[in-house]
Amino acid sequence: MSAPITKLTPTTLAALLCGRICHDLISPVGALGTAIEILDDEGNVDMHEDALALVRTSSRQAAAKLKFLRLALGAAGSAPGVIPTAEVMKLSNEMFADSKPELVWNIDTDGIDKDRARIILNLVMLAIQAAPRGGTVTVSRESHGEGANFVLVSQGRRARLDAAVAKALAGKAPEDGFDGRSIQPLYASLLTRDIGGTLDASVEDTDDDPIVTFTAKFPA
Repeated sequence: MSAPITKLTPTTLAALLCGRICHDLISPVGALGTAIEILDDEGNVDMHEDALALVRTSSRQAAAKLKFLRLALGAAGSAPGVIPTAEVMKLSNEMFADSKPELVWNIDTDGIDKDRARIILNLVMLAIQAAPRGGTVTVSRESHGEGANFVLVSQGRRARLDAAVAKALAGKAPEDGFDGRSIQPLYASLLTRDIGGTLDASVEDTDDDPIVTFTAKFPA
């Protein structure tokens, strides 16, 4: 990640990130609207129980996404600090409760610096995305001297590293330009550079399932 990073205007970056947030929220919010329409229809009384179940599921999903994205893509308050590891895990587990890969945590610290916690959440998004057919996403902390690296390993059937994601992590624009999907790895790259760290992504073909590894290296 030593090459110059692609330049975007603040307004373009903000617009693309807003597009990403809207993309993630449209499904549960749209489902809530559908459920309410069914509940308002007196001719569909027999479907009201299903509609209420949809309200419960969609509201849970929308709340989980808002809480996760508020920290991952938003400031969530400007003050520095330490985020409890349990909170980082809770936000991620609830955000991806309905995703196919299983999240496995291997972090031996009670708290994570807020800036690093935001980067980890962004990498969790990418690691889940890298295993679309299911499998495991293992999040680990590796100590080195007074510092620590975070390694996320996605392993599963047809696990893959999207070319646009790889370019964005390296600070380069995808061939078709940025969109709501590829802006997020670029944002993760920007967050990491801001605190003097680096991000790396690699793919390993094994006799079993492919392995995609994301590594965040932070200074001591």
